Amino acid sequence: MKIKAEDCQNLERALKLEWLETNGRGGFASGTVAGPNTRRYHALLLVARKPLAERCVLVNHLEERLDINGSSFPLSTNLYPGTVHPDGYRRCVGFAIEAWPTWTYALGGVKVAREIFNPRGRELVVVRWRLAEPSTCSVRLVIRPMLTGRDYHSLHHENGAIHTDATVREGLVAWQPYGDLPQIRAFHTGEYRHQPDWFRRVQYPVEQERGLEYEEDWWSPGEVAFELSHERPASLVFTTELAETINVDTLAKGEQRRRKAVRTGVPKGDPLARSLWSATETFISERGKQQTIIAGYPWFTDWGRDTFLSLPGSCLVTGRHEVAKQIIEAFAAHVSQGMIPNRFPDVGEMPEYNTIDGSLWFVHAVGRYLDYTGDDRTVEQVAWPAVRQILDGYRQGTRYGIRVDHDGLVTSGAPGVQLTWMDAKVGEWVVTPRRGKPVEIQALWVRALGFGEILGTRFGDPAFAARCRADRVRAIKSFRARFWHEAGGYLYDLIDGENGDDASLRPNQIFVVAVTKGLLSREQARRVVKIVEEQLLTPVGLRTLAPGDPRYRPRYEGSVADRDGAYHQGTVWPFLLGPFVTAWVSTHGRTTTARRKAREFFKGIERHLGDACLGQVSEIFDAEAPHTPRGCFAQAWSMAEVLRSLVEDVLGQEPRKLFPRTGKKQARRRNRTI
Repeated sequence: MKIKAEDCQNLERALKLEWLETNGRGGFASGTVAGPNTRRYHALLLVARKPLAERCVLVNHLEERLDINGSSFPLSTNLYPGTVHPDGYRRCVGFAIEAWPTWTYALGGVKVAREIFNPRGRELVVVRWRLAEPSTCSVRLVIRPMLTGRDYHSLHHENGAIHTDATVREGLVAWQPYGDLPQIRAFHTGEYRHQPDWFRRVQYPVEQERGLEYEEDWWSPGEVAFELSHERPASLVFTTELAETINVDTLAKGEQRRRKAVRTGVPKGDPLARSLWSATETFISERGKQQTIIAGYPWFTDWGRDTFLSLPGSCLVTGRHEVAKQIIEAFAAHVSQGMIPNRFPDVGEMPEYNTIDGSLWFVHAVGRYLDYTGDDRTVEQVAWPAVRQILDGYRQGTRYGIRVDHDGLVTSGAPGVQLTWMDAKVGEWVVTPRRGKPVEIQALWVRALGFGEILGTRFGDPAFAARCRADRVRAIKSFRARFWHEAGGYLYDLIDGENGDDASLRPNQIFVVAVTKGLLSREQARRVVKIVEEQLLTPVGLRTLAPGDPRYRPRYEGSVADRDGAYHQGTVWPFLLGPFVTAWVSTHGRTTTARRKAREFFKGIERHLGDACLGQVSEIFDAEAPHTPRGCFAQAWSMAEVLRSLVEDVLGQEPRKLFPRTGKKQARRRNRTI
């Protein structure tokens, strides 16, 4: 993916094009193609001190210039009140993201390449410059690092508490602006001159758009100067590691090999599959001794619901089965009262258990794991006890009124609490409370009961299997009797709510067709898919509310309250394309013609990969054209669900059936209906 000179030099355009490098430990580097940081989260060295917790920004930016035959030319660009200075973006003639972010500048008769990468598993970032072509010019590169030392959600301002000294030796300089933060060590191939200074009132326009504080002060300790040539590149490595030396060439070659290996197994012939396949690794990260899935960049960590919605596309489709196993083990160890954690807080407090669907997505993901791996042993020893706890917990009743009602359907509700994925809350206002019996929860519950029956049969507990079978039959009967909204020709979004049954036309019903068989007749399933396609489908995902509804919000913008109020009231979510395409293919047939038509639903996402954070899929979009991307610039389930559906439903690379080696026809037959 390459950005041409005209886009690089168009400041408005290039400020909206972002790049992202992650280190697999919760840290990351990010910025814009134009150069300026437009968010508080943009940084070069952003580390998670206790992966994934305690993220802090240490190195924000670099001020860069080239001295060529006595004339100075800036490479960098910054935004200040009412002005852009310097204007290095005007000299950028190209940008690419493979194998990592690389800029090409043309100035003073020379071409300079600049690249940034995060080696996986390391707390460091590498920046390299080289002359792209041989030159007889005298070229001197001068770099001034900009530092803060703050929590990544916060902002930094000039103060007298900062430590302005430096530890200097040949090829290495170290700073520690604040005593309670890690030392920043910079390995370089130039000469360092200590000259502390402040750069004040740097502007972050994206934060301003979000209704947040948007101005920051950076501290700069000094300058590093290099003599630059085609044969001798310049490098600057920022790290918190205590290594004595760092070989940049070795790092680069190793990282290139590793990134190439990530693409092993990519389906051939589909460029979208290739792009998404590589990008899913962005979200795989360490948490302690195990792996997890980060929900999104720049501000999320790992969330239970997001993790297990993302797991099939991020880990199973791509062959990362060992990662999937570790994730299942990690969350299974924290089941409490029949619930998995919805969130492990950033600062390490107790996990939060405030979701009705996260635990059911866990059960669903375990089933998909077994589909792909046939790993009976892990499921029996690790997942099966957790699945039992979840099913029993919902039957007996757990937090926030989550319980199985007399009709066999799952209900929930507690004042001031948001439990489904439509979880926006402004102060005490829960925007979409959905207290009662949400439609997608019933689909997941029926799916979980079917899986519980299979596992009970498989692992020697026929009484548990029989109870799951009976509960499933009762739930299906109640669902069929209550959820069909005949006047609208679709499913209620909620029944038995605070205000009765809710006929809002929302996308949650698509999960009934995509996840669970047997809840609807064939004709009802077709009608659900048809009305969702007509009313909710956009080129980049599904709207969360039909445009005709008086609560519909076409734009996600304004203050925090305004944005949260629009979050699920029309705003488009791209992850919903996954279940939509699964449902569409299941109701239109898996013929070559149907699959070719289904592939067209992903065209908007394919274009989007080059429009915001390059190679990534955003969290949300405005409900109306031009469907401006909003929220997190890289979201795990946006990426994972599109990839899963593309590979399984469109390209037809489906996993093996559940328990393929058991020879138990009854278990396989039941699997086809859950």
